Amino acid sequence: MKDAIILFSAISFLAYGLGCFTSQHLKKEFVRFGFSAQRGLIGLLQICGALGVIAGLWFPLLGKAGAGGLAVMMFVGILVRIKIRDSLLKTMPAVLYFLVNTYLALFAY
Repeated sequence: MKDAIILFSAISFLAYGLGCFTSQHLKKEFVRFGFSAQRGLIGLLQICGALGVIAGLWFPLLGKAGAGGLAVMMFVGILVRIKIRDSLLKTMPAVLYFLVNTYLALFAY
């Protein structure tokens, strides 16, 4: 089960991180979030976090660091969604990924 959660997180953040560079929808979302200038950096950090989560299967400290970084990013994401008054439905993915990566950072490695 733990490995499935690791793969879920890693694949999700790899996809989202890559999408930061390729998706017109995400480009518009980052404007809406007020982070258009940081879109590339955020995408790169998400890719690095995802790779860290995967590397944690062999190097637990990297897994903890990757998952912890992603959890912090998702906590900030929750705050941003609250600030821009997104609905609970739109905020829930950030909450889910915050909880998943907090679990991984604290208990999975």
